[in-house]
Amino acid sequence: MRLWHEALIPKIPRPQLLGQHRECCALRGNGWGKRHATVNYVFEYSPMMLFRYHNLIMIEMKQRNYNVDELWGNPLYRGKLCAAWPEEILAELLDVDVYPEHQEQYLQECLDNLSAKGIIIENI
Repeated sequence: MRLWHEALIPKIPRPQLLGQHRECCALRGNGWGKRHATVNYVFEYSPMMLFRYHNLIMIEMKQRNYNVDELWGNPLYRGKLCAAWPEEILAELLDVDVYPEHQEQYLQECLDNLSAKGIIIENI
């Protein structure tokens, strides 16, 4: 699975949004460091960058009145089966919400991917 471009988060349909939440939970947990072609770049940054991205997903979920386990709001939380990150990692909590890889070309790749699934998103 991929991490959708941030511009798409408010517009992706429910299945993609919930799938994105599950993907972020897996990556934050025991999936951290497990290579996969479409998300390898996340491991080149602090796990706090993934938390920032996941937080964007959770904000959108709450705006749509979906339930989000509040435990995921803790940047150190990694799931029930995974030890939390050490508190020192909070120093790596950047002010940047987006991955540098999420440029215009990546946005188009995401739009093409959604289009192939029959999901057309306009006015981005």
